[in-house]
Amino acid sequence: MDEWRGYTPAMIRLAEEFGRLPGIGRKTAERLTYHILKSSREDALRLATAIREVKEKVRACRECCNIAEEDLCAICADPRRDRSQLCVVEQPRDVLALEASGSYRGLYHVLMGHLNPLEGVEPEHLTIAALVERVRRGGVREVILATNPNLEGDATALFLTRELRPLGVRLTRLARGLPTGSSLEYASPNILADALSGRREIDAETTP
Repeated sequence: MDEWRGYTPAMIRLAEEFGRLPGIGRKTAERLTYHILKSSREDALRLATAIREVKEKVRACRECCNIAEEDLCAICADPRRDRSQLCVVEQPRDVLALEASGSYRGLYHVLMGHLNPLEGVEPEHLTIAALVERVRRGGVREVILATNPNLEGDATALFLTRELRPLGVRLTRLARGLPTGSSLEYASPNILADALSGRREIDAETTP
């Protein structure tokens, strides 16, 4: 508690909660705490209400597992989207990145992570079974494997290739205009557009 000497108990609790957020160190947590302290009651409560609403209202889309506030996300509910294409990504942030490129008009499937046995992430911890079931239902002609271009993403794409190939759909992988070891969410819209347009067929005899 010495590190928070001079703080009231309520301020300590708030600063510690800010400190749990990714990328927030002690100094930033202190600045945020004082910012809230100096804010009007209305502003502070508006922030608290927004946080509560996110936790209460945002859920996983029942079709693609993307973020939504209804049963279906806005993309799955849009009748103008091409339902014959399915782009598989790791996180909802990747959907946002690809949408910003403006070059894809199909549907998505969000895995909610990638395979990583060393950290205990196995196929059953992801939405792979739901993906296989979507493809098995029919109507999907192409599945674009848009996992991140790193070791875990490639391993996940390889596993998905083995699961989906018997279903007879076309399997493609984003072009390697994306730097190896990077993440989709940090790529520019132009790079993602090029990666989509230059996507390549996954050969049955090779890894993605």
